[in-house]
Order: sequence, then C-alpha cells, then structure tokens
Amino acid sequence: MTKMFKGMGLVSALMMASALPALAQDDPAAAAMVNIEAYSGIPEFTPPGDPFDARACMEGKSILTVPASSAIPFIKTIADGKDALAKELGFKHAQWENQGNPTQWIQGMNYAANNGFDVVSLLAGADPRFFEPQVKMAQAAGVKVVTSHLTGLEIPGPAGVDANTAIDYKQAGKLMADWTITQTDAKVNALILVSNEALSTDSLVEGLTEAFAKCPDCTYEIVNVPIVDWATRIQPTVQGKLQANPDINYVIPIYDSMSSFVTPAIAISGKRDTVKVATFNGTPFVLDLVRDGTVEMDIGENLDWIAHAMLDAEMRLICGLEPVTDSKVPLRVFSAENISEVGDPADASKGYGDAYVEGYRKLWNVTK
Repeated sequence: MTKMFKGMGLVSALMMASALPALAQDDPAAAAMVNIEAYSGIPEFTPPGDPFDARACMEGKSILTVPASSAIPFIKTIADGKDALAKELGFKHAQWENQGNPTQWIQGMNYAANNGFDVVSLLAGADPRFFEPQVKMAQAAGVKVVTSHLTGLEIPGPAGVDANTAIDYKQAGKLMADWTITQTDAKVNALILVSNEALSTDSLVEGLTEAFAKCPDCTYEIVNVPIVDWATRIQPTVQGKLQANPDINYVIPIYDSMSSFVTPAIAISGKRDTVKVATFNGTPFVLDLVRDGTVEMDIGENLDWIAHAMLDAEMRLICGLEPVTDSKVPLRVFSAENISEVGDPADASKGYGDAYVEGYRKLWNVTK
C-alpha cells in the first residue's frame, strides 16, 4: 500500500488524499505517502506581495544580516545569497559573522545601531528574546529589526521586532515523519535531534509529533542539542542512543547541517544498513549525501529562493510597503529518485525550477 501513489503528480495525489480519510485510519503509511507525493515535484512561484521598484527605493539604504551562526552552511549560504542580490540591486548588504553565541548577536546589533543601517535582519535562529535591550536601542537609533526564517507560519513573531517573515516549518516536520512512516510500513523507532533555543524547533516538533500521533506503532525519542554544541555533542549522543536502543531505525536531525555529526556516528556504530537519516533544509552538502546514500531523504528549501524571499521582505519594510509574514518559500522532498535534479555537486538553487528568479525580478522591476 505504501507504494500506491508512486509516480502521481501533485494534483492526483491531493485528489486521492481527499478521498482517503477512512484509509488513513487503517493504513498510516498510505496517508503519509499522499503528503510525500504532494511535495515531491517542482514547486510553483507565488508572489509574496505587489510589485515595486526595488532599485529606486533601496538607493542609499543598507541591511545588516546577523545569522544564527555563520558556521552552519545552510545559514551561511542564505546570507551569501543576500550579499549577491544586494550587489545586483545596488545597495549595501553586510553580514555579522559569528559562531552562534548570543553575545556575538548583541555585538552585531550594536554595530548596526552605531553604523547607520536601515534594517538588521536576524536570520534563521538569532533570537531577539536574548537581547531585548539592544533591539530597543537599535530601534531608537532608527534601525528596523526583523526576524527571518525563524518561526513557523502558525507562531507569532517575537514581541518587539518590526517584522517577522516565516517558513512552513510545521509541514516540514510532518514530511520528515511521513517519510519514515512510508519507508517502515508505519513501524518507526526514531531518534529526533532538536535545538530548543531556535523558535523554528517548536513548529518542526509540532509537525513531527502530529504526524507520528497518527501512527500507532511508531515510537520516538527527542533529544536537545544546542546549536553551539553540535560539533562536540551530536556524535557521541547518537552513538550512545544507538547502543542503548538497537531497535532505532531512523535518526531525524531536524536541521540537516547536523548530519555532519550524525552520519559518522551511525557509521562508527556499524548501523548504516539499518539506521537511516531523514532531515530538513536542503543544504547542498547534505543533498550530496543523499546522492551517495549516506542520507536517505532531505526536505529541501531552495536556499537561493530563501535569500530572495527574505531580502524581498526586508526591502518592502524599508520601502514602506505591506509587511510580508508568509515568505511563500516552498518545500520539496529529495530522495534517490529525484536527487539528480540538484546537480553534481549539489547547487543551492537547482531542483526547484527557475520560475522564482524571473518572478522576483518582475516584482522588483528588474530585468537581467
């Protein structure tokens, strides 16, 4: 039954999904496969707002991006993408390089306030709840403070910021769980690795737990590893859990850059044939791991698309336009079946079509 939707397009899968409420109760794997199929094709571009003249309104303006950690390839790639786009559009964009320490985020906030930036963008986990006084200081200096790629669509942005642009993290969580359900005939025993200090974790875990709640024979354990401890704690944690629970058949690192430390732990434990990895983000090096079979599945976000979306939202704020809360950044499930579409080696912008590139440039009144 788990293969009954194989090869269906998005429309067919969704039509089948609407006809399967009774089947879903009896066969969780079949219901999970519907969701997987719906996110396995090339996504469409949905404009997040009305067109505007980006070059004209951004002339002389500047944005400072403070990443959650410049050491995480996923986040660094997005920040670099914003650099390139700002250069194309003719305004200043800078990054505050850091290693994920809130003290470093505070230093970035102070730098923005003291150097005349129009917006400081807290990207993908840099959480303003850790430095509310500095947020207020920056705002008093005329700097707008925004959070981007921080929360799920269903979670309000942190209090006190000028805008928050969200991602559908909850759906990503469901897809990670649904993938494991389809691959095990609904008999998952998963180790889920999270970082609780990131607000996005709440939505991802909610999606995971909702999906697993529909699978009576599925079990899981959630383990928190703070971002600053990934390099030192993930590998020994995974090795210890695999030794203590030989029935684990999936490790789910909810952020795919964790895979750098997960896959060696699985290999050292001699579990590569029995323990698989399903994850989320679409970081190029992890997509390469999908190609070589080290990681089984990665729910991708086009990192270049994210850079476009977050910069679009920030420019709209500077230009006095309606704030963007839903980034409209889509998700796509990558596995052995479609991984060839991302290039070899994987490219951050391949595998999602190119409609978004032209779409954003039309929104910004730019022609390449």
